[in-house]
Amino acid sequence: MTRHVSVVLAGGGSAGHVTPLLATADALRRLAPDTVVTALGTSRGLEASLVPARGYPLELVPRVRVPRKPSTEWLAMPTRLRSAVKAAGAVLDRVRADAVVGFGGYVSAPAYLAAHRRRIPIVVHEANPRAGLANRLGARYAASVVVATEGTTGLRNSVTLGLPMRTEIATLDRAARRDEGRAAFGLRDDLPTLLVTGGSQGARTLNTAAIGAAGALARAGVQVLHAAGPRNQLAAPTVAPGDPPYVLVSYLDRMELAYAAADLVLCRSGANTCAELTAVGLPAAYVPLPHGNGEQRLLAEPIVAAGGGLMVTDAECTPEWLAATLPPILADPARLEAMSKAASALGHRDADVALARLVLDLAGAPAESGAGTGSAG
Repeated sequence: MTRHVSVVLAGGGSAGHVTPLLATADALRRLAPDTVVTALGTSRGLEASLVPARGYPLELVPRVRVPRKPSTEWLAMPTRLRSAVKAAGAVLDRVRADAVVGFGGYVSAPAYLAAHRRRIPIVVHEANPRAGLANRLGARYAASVVVATEGTTGLRNSVTLGLPMRTEIATLDRAARRDEGRAAFGLRDDLPTLLVTGGSQGARTLNTAAIGAAGALARAGVQVLHAAGPRNQLAAPTVAPGDPPYVLVSYLDRMELAYAAADLVLCRSGANTCAELTAVGLPAAYVPLPHGNGEQRLLAEPIVAAGGGLMVTDAECTPEWLAATLPPILADPARLEAMSKAASALGHRDADVALARLVLDLAGAPAESGAGTGSAG
């Protein structure tokens, strides 16, 4: 009997790693349904819940944190890394892996080392403008290095394919589903719509600015769909009869409908958000995280430079700034259309399929002829 190709996808911790992992898994199954897909992660990351919920097996390896500065943790790191590499290698042997794809994070480095020792082809995918430590390691041994954005530093000989995302978003026709999206959230179909979202956990700065500007937005004829985050308990602004709706929810589980309903987004500028908004051509006001290594600012800069959005610092994102800046944009259909086209020009709708084809080719199992991709090119 012919053995089915086996692909191990390694990545975990944050949504920035898990979301493209799952999108790639789905694309592999669409292109070559008999592919054996196994996810590699840790027990503490988002993958612990999201991967099984999507129907894929999750194999766990010990979490190995690499300290960025010298500390006592360095002394224990070699032992922890050896343990994680051994555990990852046992998974690769058990599933008879033909290829390993890493998306960064704590679990990717052990997977890369274990695959290299077994001469299993490695594909590295980097979502951020500055490659992380794990992916810089994996790139040394990789058969192919894939990045989401042009100009990614820390990785040589890379190819830009974009960030794999959910099919529901990659194939979204915003105009065709606008009425459906607005009806789903109880919004009016005749008013400009601002979507406010700080990601899966919300963002205090964005929440404060939007709630504080609610009155000004209503007076400007702007309705709001606001995802505050499940950990943030906020009271929805009082809406007078006849005023534009202000819909406050804790979480959006149908993000594609939220995008379809919106004309403009107030958001952070993480890798997933920037990739999704450019793919669907949705203008945004980006508010990069004020801490970290500056990646969110770097991700938003090309979009803003192209005219697909604007950027404001976390400290400057106040109710007053929002009330003065966003309503005039939302009241200008021609400007919104120009921003939409500029954002869309930077988007990659087929990154999941492109990456899956590359992996299947390396694993020796080209995609089935005529197989549906589920993504718009």
